Amino acid sequence: MAGSALGSLFRITTFGEAHGEGIGVVIDGCPPRIGLMPEDFAADMKRRRPGARPTDTPRREKDQVHIFSGVFEGLTTGAPITLLVKNGDVDSRPYEVLRSVARPGHADYTYYKKYEHFDFRGGGRASARETAARVAAGVVAKKIMEPLKIHVSAYTLELGGVRIDKVDMDVIDQNPFCCPDPVAAESMEQAVKEAGAAHDSLGGIVEVRVTGCPPGLGEPVFDKLDADLAKALMSVGAVKGVEVGAGFGAALLKGSQNNDPITPEGFRTNRSGGILGGISNGDDLVMRVAVKPIPSIGREQDTVDREGRATRLRLTGRHDVSAIPRIIPVLEAMVMIVLADHYQRFKSISQG
Repeated sequence: MAGSALGSLFRITTFGEAHGEGIGVVIDGCPPRIGLMPEDFAADMKRRRPGARPTDTPRREKDQVHIFSGVFEGLTTGAPITLLVKNGDVDSRPYEVLRSVARPGHADYTYYKKYEHFDFRGGGRASARETAARVAAGVVAKKIMEPLKIHVSAYTLELGGVRIDKVDMDVIDQNPFCCPDPVAAESMEQAVKEAGAAHDSLGGIVEVRVTGCPPGLGEPVFDKLDADLAKALMSVGAVKGVEVGAGFGAALLKGSQNNDPITPEGFRTNRSGGILGGISNGDDLVMRVAVKPIPSIGREQDTVDREGRATRLRLTGRHDVSAIPRIIPVLEAMVMIVLADHYQRFKSISQG
């Protein structure tokens, strides 16, 4: 299946299905002599792991990362790194109906039209389960970027129509929604309860910020840093939109309002989101990501079977009420993977 790889000098290729033996990733381009141990993955994998929050599917997975290649005596060797996350808590029975019927809003219909034969259990390759491999790859990217002191963080800007009024990064870990506004977090919890009780799901918006990014990352024209970031973020299944800096708001401004004045101390504002001409300018990178509602819901919906005949579907099984906040470490990982790739490109130029 084409389309499973991302990156140029730092390149990841994910593999595996939601209800198969496991999920994994092969990483090319990691420099040698970087410390890497299985326990390095635990914290980020725990943040993505299902079953801990009110928005989560009750599926329980350990999500332990097994290092199969590219690491010797705790150090990377420069060879391809293979990481595997085994599936443990699999129940494919509720998905048997998808052998002949497509879920509205999911990839079942398009996968069948393209391949005619695919693993439909739990969404197969199109499942959010695939993102476990991305988070694991993001840990390796983070290791590469450690000398630069770059920090990528994301938080819930909006969930189920509830939008934050303030940003207090100190409270993000104090609620199950990674929300920087404790008052908004309470309203989000109520919205999640109501959607879950109605067998429905919720979408939202996540903001991603990168501090410490040096100027010079990104390639002109087709491999712009913002273009590659948008592609990486849009490749996450639930994402339907990405904006950088002022984003769509810039369309409402005049040039005199949108331009960021440059001073000897740096940029006075940051409507560019830290990127000019596709190259980082040394300011914070700022992105917002629109996350659609989970398409797998317990409400009866109109659909068709594989012969195109009208039918109705009420899906059972275990599903998230919202991709937020489990998607947050995934988005952070995708940003770090792109930054690691462009950092390797930058070094190849600067070292002549």
